[in-house]
Amino acid sequence: MASTETLTFEKVWAALMENREQMKESQENTEKSLKILSEQMGGLHNKFGEMAEHLVAPGIVERFNMLGYHFDGIADRGFKILDAKRNLKAEIDILLENGDYIIAVEVKADVRKNDIEHHIKRLEILRKQRIKDSRKIRGAIAGAVFYPKIKEQALENGFYVLEQTGDTMKMDLPEGFKPKEW
Repeated sequence: MASTETLTFEKVWAALMENREQMKESQENTEKSLKILSEQMGGLHNKFGEMAEHLVAPGIVERFNMLGYHFDGIADRGFKILDAKRNLKAEIDILLENGDYIIAVEVKADVRKNDIEHHIKRLEILRKQRIKDSRKIRGAIAGAVFYPKIKEQALENGFYVLEQTGDTMKMDLPEGFKPKEW
């Protein structure tokens, strides 16, 4: 025979409170796990970015010099634009400079539409910071993965486009390409 236990309000309430505590602990553990995973994914994303920069930086001066730029300076690994109070306003992955031109290069493992939009903003910030600098400022986006529509959009916005092909980067500009100046 089964035992019959009388349920009372207190017993039901105690069971609900115990269940609630277990659920709260489970939720806290899940949140901790998600935070750790998010940090690890962020670190992995940064590593992909570093990898892309290592693929781009070594040959980028030569690629632009073949277009007639003759750059004599390169700042890679994050050129920082600071305001008067030394607060970071923007960061450019690679900055090429000579007496006439500055080319700011954004490097992404997987180029997206918002990367183009953000790079336009970075170039506007760079132009404001260098308002007394008479050099022409141009932009480029380099990526390991460039979907055709995104590549087209980058070119339409006047960016040079560098794409990964094997272990090198290629710059394939369409006939009549005209880079935008900031």
